[in-house]
Order: sequence, then C-alpha cells, then structure tokens
Amino acid sequence: MRAMKMNTQTVGRAAALAVAGMMAFSVAGQAAEAVALEPIFNGKDLTGWKAPNPNPFWKVVDGVLVGENNPELKGSMLYTEKSYKDVIFEAEVRWEGEIDSGYMMRKPQIQMQIGVSRSLKKDMTCSFYTGKYPEEGQAKNIEKLLKPGQWNTIRMMAKGDTFTIWLNGEQVSQFTDAKYADAAPIGLQIHGGLKMKVEFRNLRAKALD
Repeated sequence: MRAMKMNTQTVGRAAALAVAGMMAFSVAGQAAEAVALEPIFNGKDLTGWKAPNPNPFWKVVDGVLVGENNPELKGSMLYTEKSYKDVIFEAEVRWEGEIDSGYMMRKPQIQMQIGVSRSLKKDMTCSFYTGKYPEEGQAKNIEKLLKPGQWNTIRMMAKGDTFTIWLNGEQVSQFTDAKYADAAPIGLQIHGGLKMKVEFRNLRAKALD
C-alpha cells in the first residue's frame, strides 16, 4: 500500500509539472503573439537589405520578395543591414516542390530550416540546424499545420539562449543553446545545388533588447 501511495504521489507531481509546463508554454506563445512587429521589407525594392553583387538571385515582384537560383544553381544569402540579438522575426513564406531555405540569426549563426534537408533528404521545415539537426530542436506536427503551395506564416523568436518557432500561429519547435549569443543580421537562404524558388512577403521584426 505504501508503494502504491508513493507511486500515486509521484504521478500526481509529474502531472502537475506537465500542466505547469503547458501553461508556461501557452503564456510564452501568447506573449510573443502580442508583440507588435514592424515592417522590414517595403515591398518595392531591397532597401534595408544587403544583397550580393551582382545579384541574379533576389528580386521584388508585385510586393513579394523572390529568391531563386541562377542558371548555375548557385546559392545565395540575403541579410538585413541591421543586426539583432533578442528579436522576433516573422514572414509569410510560399514555395512549391523541393526547396532548401531558411531563416538565419545570431553569431555564430543558427538556422531554422524551410523545406527539404540536403543531408537527411526529408522535409525539416521549422527545425533548427546547427551543423546537424538536434533532436530537441526538431519541429513537431508540421504535417498538420503546413499548407503546401500556399502562404505559411513562420515566426522565429530569439530570446536569451532560447529560440522558438511558430508555424501558422502554433508553436512547433524550441531549442536552447547559449553558444549562439551575439547580435547579427537576419538572413534568408537560397541553397545551392538544386533548382528552387522561394517567396517571402510581410517580413516584419521587433528587437526585444
């Protein structure tokens, strides 16, 4: 009877901790959603961004930022002129077929994947890449939330040593590592080696520090 009582108490404490964790998770998500973000793309040109020179990769079409490989299938990065440390960044993203793109933040650089991983050969959208895909930073429930071929809203928050991702309003991944500590521009990626096109609109950000 004593063992049963102790096990019941242990289960009860574990359940209470789980509920508390879910409540904190929800509150953090609501707090992030409540932050008013500011446009960092004017819908007309690349003002405020550092494009490669020459630049066959990035262009603005009907208010949409379009990233596409050149004929040699080279990759490219597009960075904000401004650096950020603690920040929320959000964009609507659309693509068709197989792509390999992502958001970049901090120094050293941490990436949130969009599309198919070149190494794993599977869709790792909203998962964190650090030279590998750490299990604790891999996104959950993507297949239920992702809208192929349509606009998807992907938000990334860097706060202290913790990085959090929301897909279409729902939190899908979180990764903690104090290594990625310094301010840096926000980056968008076109991966080399495959023919791909990715589109961004309503790019917005808010520095938290």
